[in-house]
Amino acid sequence: MTTPPALLIAGIGTRDDRHAAAFHDFVRELAARHPELPVAGGLTGPGGHPLSDAVARLVGEGVTRFAVVPMTLVATTLDPATPPTDCIAAALAQEAERHADAAFTSALPLGPHPTLLNVLERRLDEALGNGPRLPSDRAETTVLLVGDGSPLPEANAEVHRAARLLWEGHGFAGVEVAFASLAAPDVISGLDRCARLGARRVVVLPYFLFAGDALERVRQQAEGWGLAHPEVEVVAADVIGPVRELAELVMERYAEAARTTGRPDFPDEPHAFTHPDAHPDADAVAHADVHADVSDAR
Repeated sequence: MTTPPALLIAGIGTRDDRHAAAFHDFVRELAARHPELPVAGGLTGPGGHPLSDAVARLVGEGVTRFAVVPMTLVATTLDPATPPTDCIAAALAQEAERHADAAFTSALPLGPHPTLLNVLERRLDEALGNGPRLPSDRAETTVLLVGDGSPLPEANAEVHRAARLLWEGHGFAGVEVAFASLAAPDVISGLDRCARLGARRVVVLPYFLFAGDALERVRQQAEGWGLAHPEVEVVAADVIGPVRELAELVMERYAEAARTTGRPDFPDEPHAFTHPDAHPDADAVAHADVHADVSDAR
């Protein structure tokens, strides 16, 4: 029976120590839950615990096939030749150059998966108070969904997509969008728009996986705006966080990528990175066996 590929969890590099620590805590917890799989994680760009170290460790343990799960909520370009538009794709391309016998298949990003939308809805309910509520409570509440922000319009559009999915059929007065940095509108402008639309209660909902400096900035800005606009109730919600649903979604994305890792051609499926001189044996991976192994691991 074919051995499943390793799970490589790839995050975007950050100088935010709190965010990086939360990422690595999540990786360690997931590895502990799945001792049957080689699991490692690292960050691209600045900061400690680089992705290259995680790959090198697993290669040293004999791993040659990697199913990569990007710890990102928004889709970005899959072209590894254009960093920094996609730091993870560029980093994987470098690892494929560095390790000629290794094959990397990258899964889709995590959002806006229905599982995470359910977690976001739970965060909204927590912010509003988990006691008995009336349908009118949501009808009188506007949500400001705050994304990280990106210079890529396509990435920012994914936050707008998540906002639409969160609004559709969930009973909120509206779901508006703002960004913590790099894109407009910012949090203050987003709150201004909510007020112009007649909102009397706004829940500021961070579209972040983990807490960190960005979350603190968003909360400070929201608190300051609220003090200047006492006619509008401003409530801060929590991030998605390292919840059970997030771990299950990562394993779902892993299974999707694992079904294609090592196959020579799959242009319509998640992106693959291999060394240009590598010649993978098409018979080395049996689709049915990999699928069975991964299903058992889940």
